[in-house]
Amino acid sequence: MEDHDKQRHSATFLVGNNALQEDVNQPWEQDNQAWWDWYVTLAENLEEQPDELVSVSPIPAMDLPSDKEVIEELTTPFPLKGQDREEFKQNGFIKLKKILTPGAVARLRQELVRLLGESFNSSLDGDVRDRFLSLEMAWLSNPFIKAYVLSERIGKICAELLNVNSVRLYHDNILSKEPGCGRTPWHYDDHHFPLATDDVVTAWIPAQPIPVEMGPLSFAKPLSVHELVKNVEFNKFDTSYDRKISEIFKKSNVTVEDNAFDIGEVSFHHNRSFHTAAPNKTVQSRVVLASTYFADGARIVDEPTMVSGDWQKFIPGAGPGDIAASELNPICWQAKD
Repeated sequence: MEDHDKQRHSATFLVGNNALQEDVNQPWEQDNQAWWDWYVTLAENLEEQPDELVSVSPIPAMDLPSDKEVIEELTTPFPLKGQDREEFKQNGFIKLKKILTPGAVARLRQELVRLLGESFNSSLDGDVRDRFLSLEMAWLSNPFIKAYVLSERIGKICAELLNVNSVRLYHDNILSKEPGCGRTPWHYDDHHFPLATDDVVTAWIPAQPIPVEMGPLSFAKPLSVHELVKNVEFNKFDTSYDRKISEIFKKSNVTVEDNAFDIGEVSFHHNRSFHTAAPNKTVQSRVVLASTYFADGARIVDEPTMVSGDWQKFIPGAGPGDIAASELNPICWQAKD
């Protein structure tokens, strides 16, 4: 497909000023799912789709923990090491094993699949094909998901990685890359979150093991590689931004970590960490709970763009330049005096 064909394809997912204006300096005019439907079209997919998708092993059968047992696990601190903090500082991400027990992961997947099925009126793991589904702010109406999103265990890790005294929630996001869905474009989250701080981290919690064939989140390292591509202009109409980032990284011999995720393994990435994900070539939905946290006291940027989606929903009542501290941005962990 030629670039001009791809441009028309991406443009069909935009409406109003988002479609009419060349730049991104206007509010997003649709809902969250429409944002994802548009955003994944910005990824260049050069590989041919496989004739058959790959079968993967489900989470092994086990005695599942109760709600009480899961909540107790989520409130128990994880022993982060000094070398973990140094790795995060250097590379802008870290993958930590055994953050969750297999039982807590299995319980999480059950609930995420149920919520996605209800929201999209379909079954996962094959019923939906080629799409990237998203469901945000589930923590507001679901106490079980709230325990994961506001988890002291996760919040403490995020605060320690950022080396700050307290962190607030920006938002939670249930993400499901369906069988046959293509690449996620190269990006860094500083584009997406309208927060005037670099003290932002996302906890990316897979709700099943993620083999390479399923498209695990992949990270460019070290963190400083974002400087290599800081002058690449974002294009909302085609795949050129993704392609140029990839070309620069290859030319510069940038290391990309694209290993599988074990069950219970969680990644944490900085808002300037460049990352991508390969297609999901399996018959199983790649389901993830991704929650983003930021240092208490951060303000909203002066000029949010359409790339931040419907951010006002996550920080209600606040505008550009205001401190981001609404009732929907609770403190998830705070150091004791």
